[in-house]
Amino acid sequence: MALPLTYNFRNVLVRWRATLATILGIGLVVAVFVLVQSLAIGLEKSAGNTGDPRNLMIVRKGSTAESTSQVSLAQFQIIRYWELIAHDAAGTPLVSADVVTLISQPRRDGRGEANVSVRGLTPVGMTLRPQVKLLTGRWFIPGKRELIVSRKIARRFAGFQVGESFRTAGNTLSVVGEFDGSNSAFDSELWMDADEARSLFDRQNYSSLLVRAANPEASREIINRIESDKRLPLLAEPEVKYYGDQTATALPIKILGNFLATAMSIGAVFAAMNTMYASVGSRTREIGTLRVLGFRRRTILAGFILEGALLAAIGGILGCLLALPLHGVSTGTMSFNSFSETVFEFRITPWLAVKGITFAIVVGVIGSLMPAIRASRLPVIAALKSL
Repeated sequence: MALPLTYNFRNVLVRWRATLATILGIGLVVAVFVLVQSLAIGLEKSAGNTGDPRNLMIVRKGSTAESTSQVSLAQFQIIRYWELIAHDAAGTPLVSADVVTLISQPRRDGRGEANVSVRGLTPVGMTLRPQVKLLTGRWFIPGKRELIVSRKIARRFAGFQVGESFRTAGNTLSVVGEFDGSNSAFDSELWMDADEARSLFDRQNYSSLLVRAANPEASREIINRIESDKRLPLLAEPEVKYYGDQTATALPIKILGNFLATAMSIGAVFAAMNTMYASVGSRTREIGTLRVLGFRRRTILAGFILEGALLAAIGGILGCLLALPLHGVSTGTMSFNSFSETVFEFRITPWLAVKGITFAIVVGVIGSLMPAIRASRLPVIAALKSL
C-alpha cells in the first residue's frame, strides 16, 4: 500500500520552523556551490569567446602562455610572405606580430597591486580581432606612447581611465580609448603598438603571430609546414583552440568549489538528519497508526526519504535564487597561465542550476536516510503507547 504524498507535504507545513531551518541551511550550501562553480564557468566562457575560427595562433613550442613565448623577427619574415596567408583589399598579408608583457599597477580600490597584460599589436592585429569594439576615445597612434584599455580592466585599476596616464618601465603612457572585448580574454588586456611595446619593454622578439589563412586547406598546410620546418621551432593551432586550452585557472576554482561544497554539505546533512530525527520523535504515534492501517516498513521508509528530498529540493531552488543576482557581474582573479589579472563574469547556466538542485536532493536523501530507517523499524505497540 502506497503512503499518500499529502501526508508528507502536510507534515512539512505543520513543522514549519524546523522545515525553514533545514531549507535555509541547504539553500546557503547550494548558493555557495553554485557561485563558486559559476566562476569557473565564467572563466571557461571567457576563453571560449576568444578567437576567430579563420585565425591561427603561432607561439614557441613548449610555452604555456603568450607572455612566455618568443617568435623572432626572422621567423616572422619567413611566415609573413607565404602564399597560404590571406590578404586584405590593399594586398597586405593578414599576419599580426604581437608582443605580450606584464606590468604591475595599483588597484583602484587601493588594495595593493596586480599584474596586467599589455598587448602590442599592429593595425592588422585589430582587423583580425573583430569582436573588439572601441567604446570611447580613439585608437592609439604608434610612436606617441599611447594605448587603449579594456573597460572592465579600467574599472579595476588606477590610472586607466581615458585621459589619464601612468608610469611603467620608466615611461609615461597615456590612455586614449576604452574598448569592449565582448566577454573574451581581450577584456583583460591593454593594447598599444607592437614595435613601440618592444622598444619600451626591451623585447628583442615578438611573443606570438596571429595569422589568417587563405582557406581551410591553407590553414592545415600552414600547421603542417611549421611542424616540418626545422627553422621554425614553433607551434601553430587554431586561435579558438589555443584560447580554449587556456583554462587552467578554472581548475583550482572548481576544486575549491567542490571542497567547500563537500565541507558545507556535511553540516547540511547533519542539519537535515536532526530535523528528520525530531520529526520521527514527534510523530511516533502517527507511525504506529500507519503500521496498524497496513502500511509496510518500506513504504514508511520511502515516505520519510521523500520528505527529506522535498525539503532539500526547496532548499536547492532557494540557493539558486540567492545566487542568481550575481549572474553577469564582472569580477577578476589571477591567471595561473599568465600570472596576470583575468577579468570575467559570474555565469549561472541552467545546467549549473540543475546540478545545484540535484546536489541538494542528494544531501537531503542522505540526511533523511538514518531517521527514515529508525521510523520504519519502530515497534507498533510501543509506537501506539507513545505520548
